[in-house]
Parts: sequence; C-alpha cells; structure tokens
Amino acid sequence: MVDHLVNTEINSQRIAAVEHCFGASGQPLALPGRVLLGEGILTKECRKKAKPRIFFLFNDLLVYGTIVINKRKYSSQHIIPLNEVTLETLPDTLQMKNRWMIKTSKKSFVVSAASLTERKEWLNHLEECIRHLLSKTGQQPPTEHAAPWIPDKATDICMRCTHTKFSTLTRRHHCRKCGFVVCGECSRQRFLMPRLSPKPLRVCNLCYKQLVAEKNKAEEHLSQAKPADSSLVGYDPSSGDDSDRSDEDKLDQWPTDTEFYTTEVPWSSFHRIAEKQNEKQPQHLKAVFV
Repeated sequence: MVDHLVNTEINSQRIAAVEHCFGASGQPLALPGRVLLGEGILTKECRKKAKPRIFFLFNDLLVYGTIVINKRKYSSQHIIPLNEVTLETLPDTLQMKNRWMIKTSKKSFVVSAASLTERKEWLNHLEECIRHLLSKTGQQPPTEHAAPWIPDKATDICMRCTHTKFSTLTRRHHCRKCGFVVCGECSRQRFLMPRLSPKPLRVCNLCYKQLVAEKNKAEEHLSQAKPADSSLVGYDPSSGDDSDRSDEDKLDQWPTDTEFYTTEVPWSSFHRIAEKQNEKQPQHLKAVFV
C-alpha cells in the first residue's frame, strides 16, 4: 500500500489537508517517501479525564492533536516517530474499553477505540508500519519506556504513603519515574533523567532512592574510585530529605510493581487496599485506513 501511494497526488493532497488543519502551530508533514495511511478519533486517557483526540498514521510517524473543529481545525500537534513506539494491549475497565498503550522513551499513554474491530485495525496497521520501518533501518525495537501517568481519578490518596488524602488544598503530583499519583511530602525530590527532560524532574522518594543507588553504582563501576560525594549532579540538593517513614515501609504498603494498567482489578479496589492498610466515553468516528 505504501509503494502504491508514495509520490501520488492523492497522498500529497491528504497530507496537505492535515497540515492545513493544524495551521501555523503545526509542523510540516510532507516529506519524500512519506505516506498518510489512516486517520481516526481515539479516546486518550489524560491526567484529568479521558478526551477525544485525532490521530493520523503515517508510514513513519504517528501524529495526534486536539480537535477544535473536526475535519477543519486541530491544535496541540504531537509527533511520535514509529521507530520509537512499542504497543501493549490492555484489558477493559469500567471507564474505558478496547484499550492499548502507546509506549515511547519520552512519553507513554493509553488510548481506546470505539470497538474491538477498530482497535484491531489500528494495532494491525501500527505493528505493520513499525515492523517495516525497523526492518528498513536495521534498528532494534526500543527497550526503555517512560512510565504512563496514573490518572488523577484513579486514587483519592497518595499511592506511596497511602494516608495523605487529596483535596483542594492538598494537590496531586506525579512521579516522572513510576507515574504514581503522590503527595508533595512523598515527592520532594528531583532527579535528572536526560531522556525525559534536560531539567531535573519530580520523583517520589522511593524512585529517588533507587535512581541515586543506580547512579552511584554506575559511577563506581566506571571510575573504580571511592564512593561519590553526596552532592550528586542528578538531583536538586535543596529538595529536602526523605520523610520520617522509611521507603521500605512504603514499599510494603503499596508494591512498586503493581500493574495498574495490565490488571483487570478496578481502581476502586486499590483504594480499598490502602484503606485497609491504614486502619461516559466520548463519541468516536470510525477510523479510516487506505
């Protein structure tokens, strides 16, 4: 199909139409050899709530954005190279059905289709494009992925200490390493993760300890010298010390390897677990593939 459409007038027109919809705020998408294979509306699981987003599948890119006026105007363009993408099918939840996760080294997120058939079409086309692109470039599939952020609505309490309740005054934060929803006390640390950002990012206390330990081990292995000085480069030294409760205690209370996305257990069950320790989908338009 790619060979059939490449360098054709209809393909150029379709790509130009997508560029026009994103306007000046979007990046140019036309490139020799690039083919627009399909488009459709998927529900993206965002931090606050699930929202409809327009997705465009090219033979080398996945592009998505916010719908202002469908078929006429889009904003907030995001471009993901397909050679950086890994896909993972997820079970249904009460909130979302026909889900899968799009994982990259910089960002991972969950989307859902209007039907099981549509999800299958998206996954088949994505997997085929990824496989063809990796074969063409000789690259290996990516092995490191950013953690998806657990949605705010998933929990009313901190997922680390499990006793701080969120409210208008007590804000939710997200650990950039594990994606957990945590309170300010449990996420005072910052650590430099270059593949995510050039600046130190907020991490929970448990991930911070693990990251520092990994950094120290790597430095000792390279230098074969005495232990590194306490003023590590990878974090903000003014961010404060760990809380009084040990991270080992927190780990016992809420396992770090709990699979919030791959389990069929509803979010409310995790709330009940923590409490014991301390005592409508948007309308879709069917995807169109050429």
